[in-house]
Amino acid sequence: MRIVVSNRTPIGPSLRHGDFRHVTARALVGALIVAAGTGPHASAQESDLIVSGAKVERLATGFGFLEGPAADADGALYFSDVVNQRIHRWSPETGVTTFLERTGRANGLRVDLDGTLLVCEMDTRQLTAIDQDGQRSVLADTFEGQRFNSPNDLWVDLKGGIYFSDPHYGPTDAQEIKGNHVYYLAPDRETLLQVTTDLVQPNGIVGTPDGSRVYIADQGAGRLWAYQPAEDGSLSDKRLFVSQGSDGLTMDERGNLYVTGQDITIFDPSGEPIASIGVPEPPANLTFGGREGTTLFITARTSLYRVDMLVTGQ
Repeated sequence: MRIVVSNRTPIGPSLRHGDFRHVTARALVGALIVAAGTGPHASAQESDLIVSGAKVERLATGFGFLEGPAADADGALYFSDVVNQRIHRWSPETGVTTFLERTGRANGLRVDLDGTLLVCEMDTRQLTAIDQDGQRSVLADTFEGQRFNSPNDLWVDLKGGIYFSDPHYGPTDAQEIKGNHVYYLAPDRETLLQVTTDLVQPNGIVGTPDGSRVYIADQGAGRLWAYQPAEDGSLSDKRLFVSQGSDGLTMDERGNLYVTGQDITIFDPSGEPIASIGVPEPPANLTFGGREGTTLFITARTSLYRVDMLVTGQ
C-alpha cells in the first residue's frame, strides 16, 4: 500500500521571480488515497510511521527546482531553488521568505551543530558556511590543489565533521578532479579527506544517529551503499544496501532510510522496503524538522511539501 495525493492542483500564489516574500503556508486540500496491497509495501500508517489520516500538504509552489531542505532548532526550514539561485526560509509564522540571493546555484544545505548553515555551491564549486550573523565563509573549494567538480549534498556527523558529495554534470572541459567522489572535512575545518574512489555519480548522503554507518547514494550507478566510518572520517566496509539510486536521503530515529525517486520509498535498517509516500511531483530531497522534529519536509521540483509523522529524524 502507498500514500498518494489525488489533487495535484497548485495552491496559494504562484511564486515568480521577485515574488517570494511572505507566502503563507496552506494545506493542500486533496484526498488521501491508500491503495490496497499486502506484504512489504505496506502504507506508512500501517508501518506506524505517519500520523493517521495525515495528508501530504503543499506549502508553496512556483519555484524553479527545489533542493536541499535543512531544518533549524527553532522549527524553521531552509531550502534552495537551484535554478533561480536563491535560498529560502519557511516558518509557520512567516511562510516563505528569501534568505539569500546569488547563491552560486546552491544545492544541498545542512544546519551545523552550532546553527551555522552549510551550503553546497555548484557553480562556484565550493562548500560554504553562513553563520548566525549572516557572515559567509568558504570552508573548502579544492582538493590537493584542484577545484571541486560541483558539491551537491552533505551530512554532518556527531563530531561535527562534514561528508559531502562532489559529482560532475555536463561538459568536462573545466573539470580538474578526475572522477566523482565524496569528501570528509574534519571538525578542525582544515583536514580534508577523499573517502571514496569508485562511485559513478555520488549524490545523497546520510548517517545513522549513532554515527556507526554512512549511506551514500550513487545516482549514476543506481546503487545505495553503506559504509563504516573510522575515527578520522575515512570509510570502509562498503556494502550494497539496495539496488536503487537516489537524489536526497534522510533517516528517522528508528534507522529507517527515506529514499527519493518517483516517490519516497522507506527502507528498514536491513534494506527491506516497508512503506512509500506518494508526492504530486517527483521528490528531490527531504528532511525531518518542525518544532517537535516530526514533520517530514519534501522538496519536489517546483513545490515544497510536508507530512506529519509519528517519528523524528534527520
